[in-house]
Amino acid sequence: MTDYLFYLLLGSGAGAIIACFAVGLVVTYQASGVVNFAHGAMAMWASYLYAELRNGAYVFPIPGLPDRYHFGHDVGFRWALVLSLLTAGVLGFLIYALVFRPLRSAPALAKVVASVGLVIIFISLVDRRFPDTSAIRVKPILPRESVTISEGLTIPRDGFWLAFIALALTAAFWAAGKYLRIGLATRAAAENEKGAVLLGYSPDFLAGLGWILASLSGAAIGILASPLIQLNSGIYTFAFLIPALGAALIGKFQRFWPTLFAGLFIGMIQSTFTKMQNDFSWFPKYGAREGLPFLVIIITMVVAGERLPERGSVSGWKLPSVPPAKVTVQSVALPFAAAVLGLVFLSPLWRAAIMTTTIAAVLALSLVVIIGFGGQTSLAQMAFAGIAGFALSKLAMQYDVPFPIAPIVASLGAALFGLIVGLPALRVRGTNLAIVTLAGGVTVAEFVFKNPSFIGDIDSGGAKVPNPKLGDWDIGLVLGTKTSRPIFGIFLVIVLVLVALAVANVRRGSSGRIMLAVRGNERAAAAIGINVTRVKMQMFAFSSFIAGVGGSLIAYRFGAVSDLSYGTMASLTVLSFAYLGGITSVSGAITAGVTAASGVMFYAMNQVIGGMGKWEAFIGGVLLIFTAIANPEGIAGAIRQQTALARAKKERQKAGVASVA
Repeated sequence: MTDYLFYLLLGSGAGAIIACFAVGLVVTYQASGVVNFAHGAMAMWASYLYAELRNGAYVFPIPGLPDRYHFGHDVGFRWALVLSLLTAGVLGFLIYALVFRPLRSAPALAKVVASVGLVIIFISLVDRRFPDTSAIRVKPILPRESVTISEGLTIPRDGFWLAFIALALTAAFWAAGKYLRIGLATRAAAENEKGAVLLGYSPDFLAGLGWILASLSGAAIGILASPLIQLNSGIYTFAFLIPALGAALIGKFQRFWPTLFAGLFIGMIQSTFTKMQNDFSWFPKYGAREGLPFLVIIITMVVAGERLPERGSVSGWKLPSVPPAKVTVQSVALPFAAAVLGLVFLSPLWRAAIMTTTIAAVLALSLVVIIGFGGQTSLAQMAFAGIAGFALSKLAMQYDVPFPIAPIVASLGAALFGLIVGLPALRVRGTNLAIVTLAGGVTVAEFVFKNPSFIGDIDSGGAKVPNPKLGDWDIGLVLGTKTSRPIFGIFLVIVLVLVALAVANVRRGSSGRIMLAVRGNERAAAAIGINVTRVKMQMFAFSSFIAGVGGSLIAYRFGAVSDLSYGTMASLTVLSFAYLGGITSVSGAITAGVTAASGVMFYAMNQVIGGMGKWEAFIGGVLLIFTAIANPEGIAGAIRQQTALARAKKERQKAGVASVA
């Protein structure tokens, strides 16, 4: 029993991080109505900056400025903390002013997409600005001497210090909201922004202040906790943020004390799971820590029926419009011919870019179905793709299931997982569903993709996948000494055409009209006899099946699969380029493939402007945010609008000439 109490108390440090992040999420939501998925990434940046300042350099977050200013010596704890917190506060204000203030009246999807863009930006900045990011250790800050609780129970005290700091920060936010005029105005704005105006405060000022304070609190706890962990780009971004989302949901994004205690509880229970993994053979060895927050989120949002409180502001924005799907011989034959000619006659590097574009377009089509047609925000598409990729390896290598049966069965397995993760869509949607699918995707990745009992031993470069064969005809990418074979690229293009036609036919048929009815108003759809539950499940199954097809294509391309191919960051990246291309149409998905990282557009730009490759993710994140603000219908939607305007102008000119005549 003492051992379990030891692990429980040892988890107080992790619980304090989760609790502080959760409180910061509550502050941001109360101030601006935004669930900031980038909260952990912002704390990550401040922590890396603090570590670098202790090494004698200040790192600039903006590309184009010098990488870093060298002080030549350790600036010391005080100056490193001040400069890091100052940077965090400025970033918090700028992010609100430049990103989320323009999105004040935007639908939840646009805000989720913008915060995902910020996650991508901060992770890419860390990867570019900080060398050897996988091995950063930070000097101790808080006292680490052990404290004796009872005989045989000795705990390092730095975790207790973190818990005390979390308690103090929460008390400060609670007292400010209860007793200070500005705190009362913020609470009033959360319920009705006119209430804040009547108290003499600008909602924009309150929102900006909330973002600054939340950013400062996240940065402070991230810096103070950094000596307890080994910094990497995912530790704060996902590992602590997702439990924090669960804790904030328990507090309904309104109440500080339930949020604090829920965060502490989650962190401490996660710590005891470490002991249970060693003591009990039946206890899951992989994914249990990550699965706990997912379970908390599911219980809170689905079983208890909790939803995010709505803010009292009138939305003037609508979801991106869904254009009719027009399938013609030219719209299919011309892109197909261009891709095939490029695969046959261009260099191997161009061929690789076309293959990347093709697979990315298939993955984007899965998002067109679930987000564009269905209005359901999913951040777990690459988890479904990974299920298919690993299932394909197992089916083909262990059970000798031939092509094309193996990838079809693997994709059906992805559809089944999609149904399971999508079950919460029966009760929630928008930001709520984004939280569920993000947590579900991380849980699947940890529980399945790193579990040898499911995927076998992948130490030798990943679970192997054989080349696809039609009888004796091998259509794989590599065959003997022949690499980057055009026939494999043509196979990818054919699959893309088939999937695109399937999605277009769904949009043109009654199924597409029913999906759009559910997307527009679920209650109205149910009132006219539509089975909303069945429609949502069909959308998730179809979308996950397409993602599974994309995951199978990835597996065939690389000949092996690993957890690195299908991680959470990959899901966010796919969403970014799908939204950038146009989330509501087949043409938007094709455009997304063209603009995808390492795709045709970025490869062409890299040929013109050298060194673009290392900034692909950063550029994608910036373009994603710009698209969410300026053009929610994406590049394809902008082209459609410009074409329609030009056609209308031409018709008006013809009508004018005719009237004069």
